[in-house]
Amino acid sequence: MMNVLRLIGLFGVLVFILGPLVQSFLLSLIVTFPHEGFVKGDWTLLNYRNVFRDPELLASLGNSLIYVSLNVVLTLLVALPAAYAVSRYRFVGDKHLLLLLLAFRITPPVVLSLPIFLLFAKLNLLNTPVGIAVVHCLFNVPVAIWILSSFINAVPRAFDETAFLDGHSRMGFFVKLLIPAIVPGIGVSCFFCFIFSWVEVVFARILTSTGGKPVTMAIQNLFGFQTDIGLVMAMTVISLLPGLALIYFVRNHISKGFQLRG
Repeated sequence: MMNVLRLIGLFGVLVFILGPLVQSFLLSLIVTFPHEGFVKGDWTLLNYRNVFRDPELLASLGNSLIYVSLNVVLTLLVALPAAYAVSRYRFVGDKHLLLLLLAFRITPPVVLSLPIFLLFAKLNLLNTPVGIAVVHCLFNVPVAIWILSSFINAVPRAFDETAFLDGHSRMGFFVKLLIPAIVPGIGVSCFFCFIFSWVEVVFARILTSTGGKPVTMAIQNLFGFQTDIGLVMAMTVISLLPGLALIYFVRNHISKGFQLRG
């Protein structure tokens, strides 16, 4: 009886999670807006063809891939040495630093939108993927430091000392030994950085009013008085593919990372 209840519960969870995704995919294959040579309700790949024929939609996908990739790289370049310092060194306020970083992370983005907009306007970073990547680092770096420092804490200090006695420089030890030892933590950090940047809307709306729009803004702009739902769903399905690809390639690191975190 318990097994049956578990199966029913699992089926319910799967329906709840996958139901919207399946519906989105099915709608992306249906004509929902009048098109020459097609009738509403026809099954076709027209919506996907229209996505790839639209320069603005293609540009938004490129912009998102650029700023998300740049954001992940910048976040790791800053967070890795910072996490090592937090883990290995003692300084005034070190016990409260992570708490302050996480407190900044949970600050509502809209609170910082005006000062960031004014600052980026002076730096000519508006309407560019670089601007979004930089501002996303403000929110991703604290989480990445918190995640990576916990993984570095799990590495014994004797690991560092042995490497230095063997003649490794600090940079050589960091690149050749420490980073391979905390790859699962890096995978988890990349996962969270990617997810936050890919779906973020507030700064994407404020910082890309005339150009450099990411995929989230492109999808939002498709809604109007008359909305082609099939086109919206096709764009939505395409926007899910990079995330699914990332999860597939780093799935082992993510699973190991969560196991180590637990």
